[in-house]
Amino acid sequence: MSEFLTPKDVQEILHVKEAKAYEVIRQLNRELKQEGYMVIRGKVSKSKFEERYVYKGKVG
Repeated sequence: MSEFLTPKDVQEILHVKEAKAYEVIRQLNRELKQEGYMVIRGKVSKSKFEERYVYKGKVG
């Protein structure tokens, strides 16, 4: 799998519509830009996405 996620990937992971997937990508890319990283419009770093949206911790 690629190091970047597309809107379709985000849709499938979060079970959201296309517009929401693009909104998520824009927000994460804004954060990355503020941290000094270069971004690719319409794609998001998989590691940044997982940091913010994928819960790896133990529940309960």
